Amino acid sequence: KQWYQRRVRVAMLMQNTVGCAEQLSQTKSSWSLKYLTLKRTSPVPSDSEIALAQTPNKIKNIARNIGIPEDHLELYGDYKAKIKLELLDSNQSAKQGHYVLVCGITPTPLGEGKSTTTIGLSQSLSAHLNKQTIACIRQPSMGPTFGIKGGAAGGGYSQVMPMDEFNMHLTGDIHAIATAHNLVAAAIDTRIFHEATQSDEALFNRLCPPGKPLPPVMIRRLEKLGIAGTTPEEMSSEDRVRFARLNIDPGTIMWNRVLDMNDRFLRKVTIGQSPTEKEMTRETKWDISVASEIMAVLALATDLSDLKSRISKIVVANSVDNVPVTVDDLGVTGACTALMREALKPTLMQTLEGSPVLVHAGPFANIAHGNSSIIADRMALKLVGRDGYVCTEAGFGADIGGEKFFDIKCRYSGLRPSAAVLVCTVRALKMHGGGPKVTPGGGLAQEYKEENLDLLSKGLVHLTKQISNVAQYGTPCVVAVNRFHTDTDTELNMVREHALKNGAFDAQIADNWEKGGEGAVKLAEAVVNACQTPSDFKFLYELEQPLISKMNIIVQKIYGGDEVEVPDEIAEKIKNLEKQGYGNLPICMAKTHLSLSCDVNKKGAPTGFKVPIQDVRLSAGAGFVYPLAGTISTMPGLPTRPAFYNIDVNTETGDITGLF
Repeated sequence: KQWYQRRVRVAMLMQNTVGCAEQLSQTKSSWSLKYLTLKRTSPVPSDSEIALAQTPNKIKNIARNIGIPEDHLELYGDYKAKIKLELLDSNQSAKQGHYVLVCGITPTPLGEGKSTTTIGLSQSLSAHLNKQTIACIRQPSMGPTFGIKGGAAGGGYSQVMPMDEFNMHLTGDIHAIATAHNLVAAAIDTRIFHEATQSDEALFNRLCPPGKPLPPVMIRRLEKLGIAGTTPEEMSSEDRVRFARLNIDPGTIMWNRVLDMNDRFLRKVTIGQSPTEKEMTRETKWDISVASEIMAVLALATDLSDLKSRISKIVVANSVDNVPVTVDDLGVTGACTALMREALKPTLMQTLEGSPVLVHAGPFANIAHGNSSIIADRMALKLVGRDGYVCTEAGFGADIGGEKFFDIKCRYSGLRPSAAVLVCTVRALKMHGGGPKVTPGGGLAQEYKEENLDLLSKGLVHLTKQISNVAQYGTPCVVAVNRFHTDTDTELNMVREHALKNGAFDAQIADNWEKGGEGAVKLAEAVVNACQTPSDFKFLYELEQPLISKMNIIVQKIYGGDEVEVPDEIAEKIKNLEKQGYGNLPICMAKTHLSLSCDVNKKGAPTGFKVPIQDVRLSAGAGFVYPLAGTISTMPGLPTRPAFYNIDVNTETGDITGLF
């Protein structure tokens, strides 16, 4: 009996020890990262010069030190690696960290340093406050890289590195998206061609050769049509016709080809002009690759099965009988999923100070939902642990990428933000106060280079509105005033004090462009405090509401307008979408990022306007309906003097220069 009691006491002691160890692992830092010291100089050199002067840590060492097993890592050279999805399945009971959204006010066309602030904040939390932190950002399109905007790795002493690899190709995800997308485009036109040039019997026999079993994608189509049997012999002649003919209405095709480059001359093209296509021409256009629905699918998928399911549901056109035609109907679901399999894995990189970054997906925020992937965020939250921080960036303003983060991404991920950082600048607020027009490639007017409290004070109404937009979701809002060298202390403090008086949880001046993480310590401390504050997260609208009602709620509560203006023919399209069963999807408004309204000339916080809906389209795979509010281009053009003039390769060292 005494022996038994001793064994019980030992077992209980061991259990308590294990429990304490588990609790300790959740509360104390288990990372052993070697942070890098910045080699700061003044004046601040170009982004590419700063990046080339810093020697990164080996990515396999970063991975090991943040808890990624070696067998979950796929190296792409020394400084970037894919992470296998098996990481999400390990340690299911692990507590997740604090989830921080970084968004911004409506920017000037030059951008206000939101990516820079995201990286600087993450450097500060990790290297300066010793918090386990991962930044989650989007992969940039090469179109803007060679166009006006330049790279998207952050800037100054708050960057992702190697910035040349980040900005150009990375691990090939966008190429995979473009290939999968264009495979679908080829399948559409090819199917129309073969249906138009073959008899019912010939078409069926070529699709279903005698003696060959039907592949799963064809069996799914049989089940969808309610056709019994899985062999040609079991089908009636009528069923064979129903199965073989999609009867795509060419006038309803909503799937353009894509290219990851700015090319204005592809905005309207005619295809099928070769004699071999038998005069089956049609007018179409190209979009930039990141506008592809497959990009949005990648960003919103939760695993490989979900990715495949979402791809299968993509609607590419309607039939002549007004039946949605999907990727699965075309038979290309499996092939697209195969092309996208590796792209589903996030890429691990690092900041200039050696803190980890996950780069994954890159949908634009003005024509899609503008956020990095759910998978990357989930991985990061698992890796940082209960007391860690994940800083995830949303594109453009809180009214664009921010609203879509809350109402689309959070719906599908089930994740809830602990806090939001709203990035603003004196420059942008002066613009909203009536300052001179800001033009990409042109010099800034003198009003932006010297103190002008009158313009600034008039523009603060915009900051108030964007703070309110974040607050509507029940999320604490920390304002980051991103310092530019032309800003005066009086101007910066005016913005900070206004934010504190108008709903911000806190507001701090961020100097991370010039100083890296050190310049964002106060901002990081404010974020830590905000994350300790209870939040009452709520969505802006319920999915069961009619599509137009959901659009109106966004216009009224986020933009500050009256309602959407819907022409009769667009109203019919909306009714048809609801009739087809897509009425319960969230809304992804496609509109300009340069105003809260659809008029780029309306700055500040305009009211009393209507939002004209010029078209409404369906992204059934991604899982949203997107109305086009105003004129939105899905294929950017190159300016007179594109950024590519500055980009070169040092043939002695192999270094890419001039990216920004």
